[in-house]
Amino acid sequence: MTELTNAIKQICDEKGLSYEAVIETIESALAAAYRKDFGKKNQNIKVEFNEEDISKSKVYDIKTVVDDMPEELLEKEEEAVESENKSADNDEIEEEVRKFNPKTEIQITDAKTVKKTVKVGDELKIKLEIPAAYGRMAAQTAKQVIIQRLREAEREMVFNDFKEKEHEVVTGVVQRREGKFVLVDLGKSVGILTNDEQIPGERYNPGDRIKVYVKEVSLKTKGPEIILSRTSEEILRKVFYLEIPEISNGLIELKSVAREAGSRSKAAVWTDSDNVDPIGSCVGQRGARIQTIISELGGEKVDIIEYDDDPAKFISNALSPAKIISIAINHEEKKAKVMVASDQLSLAIGKGGQNARLAARLTGWKIDISESGENANKKEEKQEENNN
Repeated sequence: MTELTNAIKQICDEKGLSYEAVIETIESALAAAYRKDFGKKNQNIKVEFNEEDISKSKVYDIKTVVDDMPEELLEKEEEAVESENKSADNDEIEEEVRKFNPKTEIQITDAKTVKKTVKVGDELKIKLEIPAAYGRMAAQTAKQVIIQRLREAEREMVFNDFKEKEHEVVTGVVQRREGKFVLVDLGKSVGILTNDEQIPGERYNPGDRIKVYVKEVSLKTKGPEIILSRTSEEILRKVFYLEIPEISNGLIELKSVAREAGSRSKAAVWTDSDNVDPIGSCVGQRGARIQTIISELGGEKVDIIEYDDDPAKFISNALSPAKIISIAINHEEKKAKVMVASDQLSLAIGKGGQNARLAARLTGWKIDISESGENANKKEEKQEENNN
């Protein structure tokens, strides 16, 4: 095995590339080098790489054999090839001209002068002379193009790898902060945690391991761009699946989640087993499991509520810790009118309306919260007494 072959195999192992793909890249590079300095017009250059000695690589002009074309059409074709701006005055002629490509095709009569046994549809390999100068400069030219192509291949491979993980949750290591962005090491590439996707108030210290949601993966000039998120509800789902064995094995079902990152979340759980307490299982002994989940979310408060097929019960649970007096359900408009005691109103609505918002997102119902009529009347009576 030559030094070059060893080097190629080493590159393949380091970059996770296939040996055949690298050889194809080298052959393309050598073909480009030959075409640039020694090739002629309408030659379809292909190189067969010699692993023992680059200078002994073989160069061919590859043509597909086609039927003979009329002489007048060939003349028009040659004029069209030489012209930079092909005339579009005659669509029929233009259509016929496109049928013959002198770079990749050869007429059967011309092909037989090279090889008598050739027939239409065959691929004809015409061996080309290799100048001494080509052997000297091939290695240097090929090296430059190989490096470029390998980078492209690596970028594409990384892109494809992470494109498959788009909309999934992965674990990364905080690398550093650049302005408002946080760079996260994902192993084969680095993801970007933009300012909008960071949890308010959360600190990202170099070396910290964090779970991130792969929001978007795109291929840019400099390589794959991976946009990450720490605010996604999918992170909450993923953490529950990882930390609660009963959820991962299907004994408990995580029905829905609602999240306001950095502040508060709600998760609805359910089980059809009478022997399992879904809320207790998620909280864990002495709150061990829920504390782990809270830590993963940067200290975010997490309410675990029990799902119920009855919308009224589900909404009542979702508005916890507030106590509900009554709920009127409008199934057609999917609206719920909730009545609470006056001392429960602020608790049901929550600070800045957060509890009501999360409950609405968790249940999928529009929720209107107000004081019960009895309480409202008492307040009015008391107000009148004070006024008198």
